[in-house]
Amino acid sequence: MAAIAPETLVAVALLAPAAAALLIPLAHKNANVRESITLLAAALLAAVVWSLLPSILGGARPTFTVLEVLPGVSLAFAVEPLGMLFALVAGSLWLVNSVYSIGYMRANKEPRQTGYYVCFAIAIAATMSIAFAGNLFTLFLGYELLTISTYPLVTHKRTPEAMRAGRVYLGLLIGTSMLLLLPAIIITGFYAGTLTFAPGGILNGKLGTAGLGLLLALYAFGIGKAALMPFHFWLPAAMVAPTPVSALLHAVAVVKAGVFTMLKVIVYVFGIDTLRATGAGDWLAWLAAFTIITASIIALRQDDLKKLLAYSTVSQLSYVVLAASLFMPVAAIGAAMHIAAHAVSKITLFFAAGAVYTAAQKTRISELDGIGRRMPWTMTAFSIGAVAMIGLPPTAGFLGKWFILQGASQASSWLAIAVVVASTALNAAYFLPIVYRAFLKAPGKLENGYAPHGEAPWPMVAALSFTTIATVVIFLQPSVPLALARLMVGAG
Repeated sequence: MAAIAPETLVAVALLAPAAAALLIPLAHKNANVRESITLLAAALLAAVVWSLLPSILGGARPTFTVLEVLPGVSLAFAVEPLGMLFALVAGSLWLVNSVYSIGYMRANKEPRQTGYYVCFAIAIAATMSIAFAGNLFTLFLGYELLTISTYPLVTHKRTPEAMRAGRVYLGLLIGTSMLLLLPAIIITGFYAGTLTFAPGGILNGKLGTAGLGLLLALYAFGIGKAALMPFHFWLPAAMVAPTPVSALLHAVAVVKAGVFTMLKVIVYVFGIDTLRATGAGDWLAWLAAFTIITASIIALRQDDLKKLLAYSTVSQLSYVVLAASLFMPVAAIGAAMHIAAHAVSKITLFFAAGAVYTAAQKTRISELDGIGRRMPWTMTAFSIGAVAMIGLPPTAGFLGKWFILQGASQASSWLAIAVVVASTALNAAYFLPIVYRAFLKAPGKLENGYAPHGEAPWPMVAALSFTTIATVVIFLQPSVPLALARLMVGAG
C-alpha cells in the first residue's frame, strides 16, 4: 500500500464507499453478503486513509482536479492536515459503526436494512469528499450530498414523529446552506478571486473589518451542521432515528462535517492572523459561549438519554467554534484535537445507549437504576465516555480543553476560560448522576414483561469496547492528531 501514489489513495478513499453503495443493493436478498460488502468497503477505507497519513505528515499535499465546471470553479480534491484528521476519524469509525450496526439492526429486527446500509455508504462518501475538498465549491457539493443521504436515515422508522423530524432536519440544513452558506461562498469567490483553500487564508487584504465580520456571520449560521444556536434544533429532533444513525450524526459525519467546515473556513479562507488583527470575528466567541452554556443547562433537564446526549453534542461542538474564535494557533490546535476526541467519546456514549435499548428496552435515565450490574461492560464504557465529555484525564476529552485553555490564556479571553470551567461543571452535573444511578442504586423492577437481561449482542459490545479503548489511547498517545493539528497552523 505504501508504494501507491498518494493521489491514487485519495481516489480510492472517495470511491470505496461509493462503490459499496452500488454493490449493496445487489445483495439485498442475502443479509450476510450485504453486510460483508459494507465491512469490506469500510475496512478498505480505513486502510487507505491510514496509508495516506505518512505522506501527509511528510509534507505531501496530493491534489487533483476531476472536472472544471466553470472558469475558476472546479471539482477538485487536495489533502491538507485538517482534512487528513477528519478523514482518519470518519474512515476509521465507519468500520466500527458498521460492526455495531449489524448487531443493532438484526437484534431489533429493523426494516429496510438494505436501504440503511446504502445511505450510510453514500453519507461516508460525501464525508470523504468534504474532508478532501480542495475548494469551497467541492466542499459545498459534499456538504449537500451528506444532508440528502442522511435524510432517509433520520426518517428510517417512517413513523409520524420520524417524518416530522426529517422535515425539520432537511428544511433547516438545506435552508441554511442555500440561503446563507452558498451566498457566502459566492461572495468569497468574488472578492478573493479564488475558491481554493490556502494556508493563511485567501481573504487577507480583500475585505474591510465590517465586510469580514458579515461574511463570517454568513458562514457561521450557514453551516447549520455546526449546530450553533438558534440553528441547533434539528439535532435533538433527529434522535428519533436508530442509534447507529445517531452515532453517525454525532460522531462520524454530520456534526463533525459542520465544525470541520467552520474550522477550515477560519484557517484556510479567512486566516487566523487576519481575523485576529482585524477583530472582525470577536463576536463569534460570545455566540459559541452562549450555545455551550445554554445547551448544557437544557441537557440537565432531560430524562430521555439520547436527548441528553444530543444537547451535550450541541454544547461540545461549540467548544470547537469557541476555540477557533480565539484566533490563536494553539487554540486552533485545541479545536482540531477536540474534533477527534469528541468523535470517539461521543460515539461510545451512543453505542452504550443503543446497547441499553437493545438489551433492556430502556431509553430514559430514570429507568437505569442498577443497570450497571446487569450490563457492567456497557455502563463502564458509558462512564469512560462521560469522563471524556467532562474533560478529565486519562481520556481524550482532556487534551482539547487543555489546548483551548492555553489559547484562551494567550488571548487573555476570560470569557473562554470561564465558559470552559462552567461547562465542565455542568457536564459533570448531568453525566455523573447517570453513572451513580447505574452502579450504586438498587436495580429497578423489570417492567413491561421484559425478561431479565445481560449485555447486548457481541458485535455491539465489541464496537463500544473499541471506541472506549480509543478514548483512552488518544490521551496516552496523541501524536497523530497533535501532529496534524500543528501542521494545520504551520507549527509542525
